[in-house]
Amino acid sequence: MTITYLNHSSFKLKGKRGSLVTDPYHNNVGFEFPKTSADIVTVSHSHQDHNAVENVVGTARRKHPFIINQAGEYEVGGISVFGVSSYHDDAQGSLRGKNIIFTILIDHISVCHLGDLGHDLTPAQVEAIGSVDVLLIPVGGVYTIDAKLATKIIHTLKPAIAIPMHYRTSEHDEKTFGKLATLADFAKEYGAEPQILPKLELEKSRLPEETELIALTPLI
Repeated sequence: MTITYLNHSSFKLKGKRGSLVTDPYHNNVGFEFPKTSADIVTVSHSHQDHNAVENVVGTARRKHPFIINQAGEYEVGGISVFGVSSYHDDAQGSLRGKNIIFTILIDHISVCHLGDLGHDLTPAQVEAIGSVDVLLIPVGGVYTIDAKLATKIIHTLKPAIAIPMHYRTSEHDEKTFGKLATLADFAKEYGAEPQILPKLELEKSRLPEETELIALTPLI
């Protein structure tokens, strides 16, 4: 399986039997969404920087991507997706609403996308998420968990690979995202510098035994 970073909270997961894109965004984040196709699109919540499903086109296998924007269990073209309900804040959703955590199984590798998670995970949510090979985790704070809580959740889930997302870059709209922490801020809190890669190619049998922190260079 190959993972590429489309920026913000959006990734493309491409396996032998299909492809999936997480949380496509509108251009109001400060930059344009790259041209991308997929068989499946997951949407963690309905905010504009996560739900621009119209920006993802279909593939030779599917004329239009299959949209998953609700919790539950799905099987689409050999790709399994499990959605777990959570919240966008630490006040039971009263501030920013609900959020869906997706665990995606492609090529026998489990990828967990936390969306805009705004709180620590409950034991029930940890159990529902299950074993995680790759964790896609927000680290910027303000709208999501911050670097300190992200570090705690990484230690809780113990993925083979943790990939930060939803942090401030120079391309982000300053008015909306200017208060988010940067990747460097997270690395300082985590206590390790990430390995920077243009994309991540994975095989189940070659996953590291101890958690590795990897930051992917966005396509744009």
